[in-house]
Amino acid sequence: MAAVAPDLARLAEGLRAEADRVLVLGSGNAGFAARTVAGLFPPAEGFPGLSVLDTTEPSAVTAAAEAHDPARTLFIVASRTGSTLEANLLFDFFFDRAAKRLGDAAGSRFLAVTEAGSALDTEAARRRVRAVVPAEPRAPGAFGGLTQFALVPAALVGADVAEIAARAARMAEACRAPGAENPGLLLGAALGAEALAGRNKLTLSFGRPLAAFGPWLEALVASTTAKDGRGIVPVVGEPLGPPAVYGPDRFFVRAEAGEDGDPEAGHLLASLVEHGHPLAGFVWRDALDLGVEMFRWQFAAAVAARLLGVNPFDESDARDARERANRFLAGASPEADPGDAGGAEALRARLAAMGPSGYLAIAAFVPETPEAVAALETLRVAVRGARRFATTAGFGPVFEQAAGQLHQGGPDGVFLVVTGAPGSPLAIPNRPWDFGRVLEAQADGLVEALRARGRPVVRVRFSGNPAEGIAALGAAMGREVAA
Repeated sequence: MAAVAPDLARLAEGLRAEADRVLVLGSGNAGFAARTVAGLFPPAEGFPGLSVLDTTEPSAVTAAAEAHDPARTLFIVASRTGSTLEANLLFDFFFDRAAKRLGDAAGSRFLAVTEAGSALDTEAARRRVRAVVPAEPRAPGAFGGLTQFALVPAALVGADVAEIAARAARMAEACRAPGAENPGLLLGAALGAEALAGRNKLTLSFGRPLAAFGPWLEALVASTTAKDGRGIVPVVGEPLGPPAVYGPDRFFVRAEAGEDGDPEAGHLLASLVEHGHPLAGFVWRDALDLGVEMFRWQFAAAVAARLLGVNPFDESDARDARERANRFLAGASPEADPGDAGGAEALRARLAAMGPSGYLAIAAFVPETPEAVAALETLRVAVRGARRFATTAGFGPVFEQAAGQLHQGGPDGVFLVVTGAPGSPLAIPNRPWDFGRVLEAQADGLVEALRARGRPVVRVRFSGNPAEGIAALGAAMGREVAA
């Protein structure tokens, strides 16, 4: 990446005056890499701001369309293989909007990041996009973060991509050292050893602004270690609590930027250590340490996976839900599933039947509103308080892209899939279905893939405001704590 950094910087310099905003259209690893960059790097003076759209949820697509004027936005379509459903649908949608506004000049507002010869490469040429940046073909799946998928967005907002790559190279060299002198090997050995000892709930806590690193790290750990019913469960976004709410299956990681820590988090973590929970701490000098930490964690995840006896480069389980969703879009019908009318009772029963080392995963195929985010946190904290179970949660296909391999190939858990009533249709150009139908098919695909593996699934359909429904589930679990 050090070799391509100057070219990316020149590309960004040539485009900076042409756009007020950059919008990345992608999914999976490409989307998580771009999200991390967007959270860590505010635009340098004179450079455009960066946003990411990696979901098919209709209200999110509508909001992005309303916020990005095609005449002043540079769109990056990112997909290594070029066959990613979300990236292709979003490309169709936003290119159609640009063409209606700009005519034959629409292609000048688009870049593509993909492997040479991919379907996206071919389509980008047909649509005469501004440029195609070849993606690194030797970095499969979860290991593609520290490539063009992160560095192109970083360059476009004016970040020093050469320094990101240079620092990463120094970490790569450090990871050639033997034994405890090797930072990636040391971390990977700790992750693997703790997981083998039963502490396989890797609970990640981040100081500001490092929370943006969480979803990428969640996807990396889930994709590399979760196979054959084994693996490490990354827990992101769960607020820290007192020792009494945790079981003996936790391994805590804290990352902070600079020397100014969070005193409250520090006190909680010190208390957890006093009660016997292992803790690993990391301090970033600044956001340019992104390459350092991406490489350290990629190396460590591969080591941990080998200690667990699984192949870190295989994500075959995650494809099942996606393939089922594609079949439903092609006309196949999912199994009849009215959902669990008594959502709280069904969830309580499933949790009661789960062993002490399980966890709850919540996939919410609903709009990601502030109210829904708060409701999910309330539910997670209530489940932890009632059962001392770890919880993971996220919205729609983005969460499934991060944790699909974990859900379908990893350790046992309980899976709560939440859907809402369909909203107003949002058409996709030249497609027989709208975004709402795609989101529904993705939820159906996940439910059927989980049930095909014998996973305990609770599916709840809310006819009203889904945020209120999730909050009601949290309140019901909270009453269990009080009782």
